Amino acid sequence: MMRLPYRKLARISSLGLLASLAACVAGPPPEIATPTPELPESFFFEPDAPTNTRLDELLPIDDAAFLELASAALSDAPSLAEALARVDAARANAARSGAERLPNISADAAVQQTRINTGRFGGSSAAFVPASQTSYGGNLVASWDTDLFGQLRAQERAAVARIDAANASAAAVRIALLAEIAGSIVDWRVLEAREIAIENDVSASSQLAELARIREEAGIAPGFDRVRAEAAASASRSRLAALQGERVRVVGRLITLTGQNAAAVNEALEQGGPAFNPRARPVSLPSELLNNRPDVVAAAAELAATDANLAAAARARFPRLTLSAVVGLLAFDPEDLFDENSVVGTLTSGIAGPLLDFGRIEAEIDGAAANKRIAFQAYRGAVFQALGDAEAAYGMIEAADNEAALAIRERDQLERAATLANDRYRAGLASFLEVLDPRRAADASGENAAAAIGRAERARIVLWQSLGGDAPEMLAEGN
Repeated sequence: MMRLPYRKLARISSLGLLASLAACVAGPPPEIATPTPELPESFFFEPDAPTNTRLDELLPIDDAAFLELASAALSDAPSLAEALARVDAARANAARSGAERLPNISADAAVQQTRINTGRFGGSSAAFVPASQTSYGGNLVASWDTDLFGQLRAQERAAVARIDAANASAAAVRIALLAEIAGSIVDWRVLEAREIAIENDVSASSQLAELARIREEAGIAPGFDRVRAEAAASASRSRLAALQGERVRVVGRLITLTGQNAAAVNEALEQGGPAFNPRARPVSLPSELLNNRPDVVAAAAELAATDANLAAAARARFPRLTLSAVVGLLAFDPEDLFDENSVVGTLTSGIAGPLLDFGRIEAEIDGAAANKRIAFQAYRGAVFQALGDAEAAYGMIEAADNEAALAIRERDQLERAATLANDRYRAGLASFLEVLDPRRAADASGENAAAAIGRAERARIVLWQSLGGDAPEMLAEGN
């Protein structure tokens, strides 16, 4: 029988091991198509001609309460602080993934005492073997995964992509926060306008009741007219009192959004604001949503992360080459620890890869591929959600503006009708019932007009958020 030399046998064994490992390596990861969704060239409900409106002008940037509370929220809001903490967590995870590609160096030191039974050596040899022995040592240990096939690099790419996703998610929280605060400020100003309208109703109803009382005392009108006029005034006062409940809800919402106390929120709201000045709709392109909408950007970043995770899972089928080295000192007497003869060391290289894992890695690859398909559909969903939000917001502004214009016209007409009826009643040319019905209609129209104007303002805030939002310059400078 022919025997191979040891070195040749070792070489053949190494080649055989590499061949076995290479045999387990399959092809590249599965290809999953992720085409960009097709978008229309323009929004269906956008203005026909370009406007000079800046996107941030859709917010109530002329209202001091909005600027104060928005600045406080950007500094102290719990929801935004939570989102920013998630960004820090993503950065830490990416830093850890990057560090995994670098050598790992550690140091240790130990004192070890060993006691043995010298009798087992037998005879005279036992006299030369110490019963106990103390060793002193220290080691510097280094190890490095060479990442020959790029698995660690793929994992780092995934972690970096998730930083982008976390940043975009934080931007989405910031935009939603500003939109909610702006909407709450608009609601508060609408309440103030409704209060003025109702107070005018109370004043008009009280004057009508006083006129009915005078006519009753003069014997030219029944007392029933005065009672009905007073009932109308009481109804207006009841509506006025109900506004307080709505104010409390607005204040509570702003406390939650800004992280401020009730005193600070009320102080900001008491500053008063300018009259509503609805701005024209700015022109935008559907394709701009892909870069401007934070939720779309976050979904795209998550898709990139899942793609990198799929690559990392596929590369788990390849062998891993690791290098390690140990340099240390070992002595049996402390004073000999730094002697040149106490230096010890080891240099090791190793290669390892899967042979028979019974489908574990393939299952990981299938799972990563499914996650990428999930992420792609989530991205498509975010794109069409953005498109639908923007289309609806453009249409809402047009509808709300028409409603507000008609409500204002109706208010003016009904107020004029009520004034004419009141004049006829004073002159004795109309019955009280002919005055009361127009008065009731006029009372409701003022409040309805204020609410309609508020809805038009809120529609603009929705459009601002739908187009991706951008912080007003005065807020961006302060944060």
